[in-house]
Amino acid sequence: MTYEEFVNSRLGALARYAVMLTGDQHTAQDLVQETMVRVQLNWRRVARADVPERYVKRMMINQYTDWRRGSWLRRVFLRPDADQAVAVPVDHAQRTADRDQIWSVLATLPRQQRAALVLRYYEDLPDVEIAEMLGCTVGTARGYISKALTRLRESAERLSLGGVR
Repeated sequence: MTYEEFVNSRLGALARYAVMLTGDQHTAQDLVQETMVRVQLNWRRVARADVPERYVKRMMINQYTDWRRGSWLRRVFLRPDADQAVAVPVDHAQRTADRDQIWSVLATLPRQQRAALVLRYYEDLPDVEIAEMLGCTVGTARGYISKALTRLRESAERLSLGGVR
């Protein structure tokens, strides 16, 4: 498979995956673009992987969770406050408003916790694979998921959503 064939077949799925990680369409596009540049530069190594898409997703998670080497997100983040919630127009249906509140809560989670939730509930991966993708122990991966779910539950109760369990 060539790089171009890979991009043509998997770019949409990778973009959706990035939205789940970042919670923001524009940031997700930046994450995909940065990751795909790295994929192209390292295509021979990616193509040799047993499952190239999984290798690329791991690259994307690493890119997303990396704060120690001067994260690209800090360089391109345009909102004045990372914790500032995006306002929901009042004329949307309640379901849309609830979804936006959940996205706001997800945005407050530490990156490793959010990535662990995406791997568990979006990718449906078992703990061992989540730990492998995050580069940590199984216990740490479980801890990320547990702490994230606890914060989501607490926030849901505060927001009176009550639907997160």
